Amino acid sequence: MTAEQNTEKTPEQKRGILITVAVLVLFMFAVLAGFLHKLGQPRVISDSELRLNGAIQLERPRILDNFELLADSGDVFQTENLAGDWTLVFFGFTNCPDICPTTLSTLDSFYQTLDPETQANTDILLVSVDPKRDTPEKLRDYVRYFNADFRGVTGEFLDLKRFANQLNVPFNKVPLEDGEYTVDHGSQVVLINPRGHYHAFFKAPLDPAKMKLTYRSMRATFNG
Repeated sequence: MTAEQNTEKTPEQKRGILITVAVLVLFMFAVLAGFLHKLGQPRVISDSELRLNGAIQLERPRILDNFELLADSGDVFQTENLAGDWTLVFFGFTNCPDICPTTLSTLDSFYQTLDPETQANTDILLVSVDPKRDTPEKLRDYVRYFNADFRGVTGEFLDLKRFANQLNVPFNKVPLEDGEYTVDHGSQVVLINPRGHYHAFFKAPLDPAKMKLTYRSMRATFNG
């Protein structure tokens, strides 16, 4: 028998080699897929890490009292409208010269970093602290300028005040020398969980990358 005949593989041997190669390739793909999946999962961080990254999570989410406001669509907006999705709430007004447009632009940048699935159940809500000047129509145009998915809410002054008090967000009307007025207000962004409960807040100044890190971690640890 020649050397060539000695090295020639039988059909059974060739089949065995192909099966071995196929199994190795599938194993490598499985390992790679698992690695990529893990990379895509949110990193769960501790409460101290949350605070270092600007997010304060309540030890126990706060159940909100019933309220009735007015959505920018003209429909009634109540406590139950906060249930089902995660909602980031910011108090501001359309005549705000600096904090509000800066915050809404940052919230848009944060929103754009989220994957489509997370965006689908994340609402961004601007609550007007200037109901005298912010009609639903004006509010709608204002928030849609920053992002077509953003929404606005207004209402009677006292109703807005009660809602803000539940979320520990101060605001006060401040007269100006020219006879006009402005409104001082808190700059934090409040996080409402899918049960409609006050869950956490993000401190100013906001950073989209830090917000994404902390938001995804809080979502991952939520027992809804």
